[in-house]
Amino acid sequence: MATFLYDAMAARLGEARAEQNPGPFPLDGLVRNIHGDFTPMMCGGISALLLQMLHPLALAGVWDHSSFRHDMVGRLRRTSDFIATTSFGTFEQAEEAIARVRRVHAKVRGHAADGRPYSADDPDLLTWVHVAEMSRFMAAHLRYRNPQLERESQDRYFFETACIAEALGASNVPDSRAAIDAYLGAKRRELICDERTREVVQVLLDAPPRHVIFGPAGALFMRAGIDLLPEWAANQLELNMPRIQRRLVRAGIKSAMPMISRAVRSGAYRRALTRFQSRS
Repeated sequence: MATFLYDAMAARLGEARAEQNPGPFPLDGLVRNIHGDFTPMMCGGISALLLQMLHPLALAGVWDHSSFRHDMVGRLRRTSDFIATTSFGTFEQAEEAIARVRRVHAKVRGHAADGRPYSADDPDLLTWVHVAEMSRFMAAHLRYRNPQLERESQDRYFFETACIAEALGASNVPDSRAAIDAYLGAKRRELICDERTREVVQVLLDAPPRHVIFGPAGALFMRAGIDLLPEWAANQLELNMPRIQRRLVRAGIKSAMPMISRAVRSGAYRRALTRFQSRS
């Protein structure tokens, strides 16, 4: 069996750290704490997908090789399942998920609208997708769970999660808050919003909620995802929100979080803990 993740963690954190847990991240560590918080992760995931679509090569892969027009929720679900497995699963489960994604990526290639070739296993493109996700997950955590999270802890989160991107084949992965911010700033000159971008974004915004119970909250999640975008990205996507609407969205998410947490009784965090307990 391939050991993409184990090797990446050993290189980044040392063999001892990689061996001391049945899974990639400590049971009570920051990564699991953030990734097990359903509502901020949902908002952050939507924001990440919106941000990713500004990259013309990432957009081309979605446009050419996915059924986004008919199954955008499925795409979000698959991403969510991957995050859950690599965050909470055993090394074996995480390695299987990473190997599966690498096999899929090897088949996703073509040419973007501007004629440039792309491939889903391009190390630079993998880094872009990773940074978009982790930066928005952290933004959501800071907004809705712990706005006082110290900079050192934010740096540790980016440092530790970089091993997932590296296991997928990413290179030069920024692994601190300052490095993430610098990376996003440098990438802005490569990003565009065209008719394809707007169509994919509209499909996402119109997608039905994954669970019927979240129907009333679906639009709120979407607006919260937009609110979590960097201001320059929201401007480029033409998804600006008035300040009063931002305040209403934030208040709505915060008031809904207890109800949503009670509804997600079989969420990724609890399923993962159950798997760990059954293996111990």
